[in-house]
Amino acid sequence: MAVIMLKGERRAGLGKGGARKARAAGHIPAIVYGHGEEPVPVSVSARDFELAMLQHKGGNAIVNLALNPGEFTALIRDVQYDPLSRRIMHLDFQHISLTEMVEVKVGVHLAGVPTGVKDGGGVLEQIMREVHVRCLPTAIPPSIDVDVTALAIGMSVHVSDLKAEGLEMLDDMTQTIATVVAPTVQEDKPAGEAGAEATAAEPEVVSAKGKKDEDADEKEKKEKKDKK
Repeated sequence: MAVIMLKGERRAGLGKGGARKARAAGHIPAIVYGHGEEPVPVSVSARDFELAMLQHKGGNAIVNLALNPGEFTALIRDVQYDPLSRRIMHLDFQHISLTEMVEVKVGVHLAGVPTGVKDGGGVLEQIMREVHVRCLPTAIPPSIDVDVTALAIGMSVHVSDLKAEGLEMLDDMTQTIATVVAPTVQEDKPAGEAGAEATAAEPEVVSAKGKKDEDADEKEKKEKKDKK
């Protein structure tokens, strides 16, 4: 994995006020932590950061953050966005060594069309979209590709099936990555049968007017009987 070169500066103003001031100047407030050192508040140019990230594929970008004075090799651990504008609000950099193992999450990409989907009308379901791994920073892949073309209906791919050189899987090896399930079949009933069921289900309705007419007839019959 290539290391992204990025310039930054130490940030004197802390708290929300300092962060707002940095953003107003076109910078992204950030923090560098790790290696048992005191966290260092910094800021980087928003434009420089966005241009640098255009050259990177996948997650877990590694940067060489040049400050004045000093520099850090760091892993971008978190990018916080404004939920409405999607503007980058804050960055977390983890100070690392390129010769020491790190733990990261890597996305899983399913490749191919399963035979159970193509020939059997099944549905491919992806259960896990990323896996937790341990490796050297320079060995972090953009993603892990999984070939699912051989999956028939009822078959699955598990963490144990992933092939990625230099990666130690930290998830349960029996966890399912993806599976092909049978299509849902909805029974179609004949139109006549469906109509008969609908008719049988309809309750008998007696109108208020019909009830009143019946009561009037009974009253009239009673009066004639009494006169006799």
